[in-house]
Amino acid sequence: MAAAAAAAPKQDDQQQQPHPAKDQLPNVSFCCTSPPPWPEAILLGFQHYIVMLGTTVLIPTTLVPQMGGGHEEKAKMIQTLLFVAGLNTLTQTLFGTRLPAVIGGSYTFVPTTISIILSGRYSGILDPQEKFERIMRGTQGALIVASTFQIVLGFSGLWRNITRFMSPLSAVPLVALTGFGLYEFGFPLVAKCIEIGLPQIVFLLIFSQYIPHLMKGKSHIFDRFSVLFSVVIVWIYAHLLTVSGVYKNKSDTTQLSCRTDRAGIIAGAPWIRVPYPFQWGAPTFDAGEAFAMMVASFVSLVESTGGFIAVARYASATPMPPSVLSRGIGWQGVGILFSGIFGTGNGSSVSVENAGLLGLTRVGSRRVVQISAGFMIFFSILGKFGAIFASIPAPIVAALYCLFFAYVGSAGLGFLQFCNLNSFRVKFILGFSIFMGLSIPQYFNEHTALKGYGPVHTKARWWNDMVNVPFSSEAFVGGLLAMLLDVTLSHKDPATRKDRGMHWWDKYRSFKTDSRSEEFYSLPFNLNKFFPSV
Repeated sequence: MAAAAAAAPKQDDQQQQPHPAKDQLPNVSFCCTSPPPWPEAILLGFQHYIVMLGTTVLIPTTLVPQMGGGHEEKAKMIQTLLFVAGLNTLTQTLFGTRLPAVIGGSYTFVPTTISIILSGRYSGILDPQEKFERIMRGTQGALIVASTFQIVLGFSGLWRNITRFMSPLSAVPLVALTGFGLYEFGFPLVAKCIEIGLPQIVFLLIFSQYIPHLMKGKSHIFDRFSVLFSVVIVWIYAHLLTVSGVYKNKSDTTQLSCRTDRAGIIAGAPWIRVPYPFQWGAPTFDAGEAFAMMVASFVSLVESTGGFIAVARYASATPMPPSVLSRGIGWQGVGILFSGIFGTGNGSSVSVENAGLLGLTRVGSRRVVQISAGFMIFFSILGKFGAIFASIPAPIVAALYCLFFAYVGSAGLGFLQFCNLNSFRVKFILGFSIFMGLSIPQYFNEHTALKGYGPVHTKARWWNDMVNVPFSSEAFVGGLLAMLLDVTLSHKDPATRKDRGMHWWDKYRSFKTDSRSEEFYSLPFNLNKFFPSV
């Protein structure tokens, strides 16, 4: 009896202990190196393809009308973006970080592309087709030059040397704001057609959260394929609203957002077309535009770093050694070079929505993402079939973003488990960097929305972009500010290192100090002998 009484307080103490920190995320069904069965892998790959279509369609929808193009040019640009995204995803999963990261179009490059569109040298061109091709060739030249920035920074190891200063503390604002910072693409776009956007959120929550909760984890069909189930139901519902004439007397904006037959992509897409290098003509080069695009490339590099860290977490891999991250950035630079050569009109970065999908499905398999890359290339060539899926209304896609961006943001918050939240230094760096990471871009974006130009407004558009674009990115501002404060306010005593969480990441600062790095990040075909990671 006395022994039992003595054991009781010990058990209570264990229950009061905080949750132990985990350098690999537990409860993931399939990690980076463990593929699901082939039928399931193919369906999950198709789901990744559907999710990445949102950004792939939204960017050309924004840019092509301003460039002078019509439905045909928009369809070709979407096909090219898809094709290049497939190539870049394959190269990243094979030779880059080797994480299940989809490399797609990036909103970061859009403001710089719009500046090229508004450049005075294209204003005198009256023929819309000629204007579109000339602007596209100017964008190609800027992207080709900008790609060298990430290629050099990645393959030279410079980014490796910079990210070695990163700690779990500075990773929190970077990764959190990589997801949460995209809030403007969530509910504001859902609200453009609330009658289809809101049901999409509700059905996604029911399939991904409530049905598995009621089934008590007996089957993973509904949570793994919740995107396919919910999108099909709401897409059919949206089509019924369209054909029943609900939107006949509505405004053009409402019809464009809500109707399933207004995208114009299916009519403009050819049956079969293979995107090829320099399809719009030889690229043209302008020094100012190249510098502006290079700064956008740097911003996308920082955002992609946050994206890669989130992907590694949801793939249940160990934290990336800096040399592996640097290698991935180098291959992302090659991806931007492909974007310039093929003429996508936009650069490449880690797809944040697909990173969030890894968290939703709990499947972080590399093979699944490689299969999705196959779907991207296949449907980019068979244009009509790909255009059917690309015509999903934007509010449905935005409803998916509400969950996916939240998952990426919460991956960033997960690194708080390695930090000492009772330290005032930690509280200051976290609070100040996250607040300023939201506040500064809000000022820049609000100024642009009200006046049509950013706070820095001179006659040189390229200079305006070099300042306005970085400070409009939440992840860039918050992530760099956190890292700067963390490095400059740190002491070399062990207590401060422990507060920052550096004692957890020390063993991952080199490729060879943890045996699991070989399992997750080593190159295929025995290439590590020729290209060793350090």
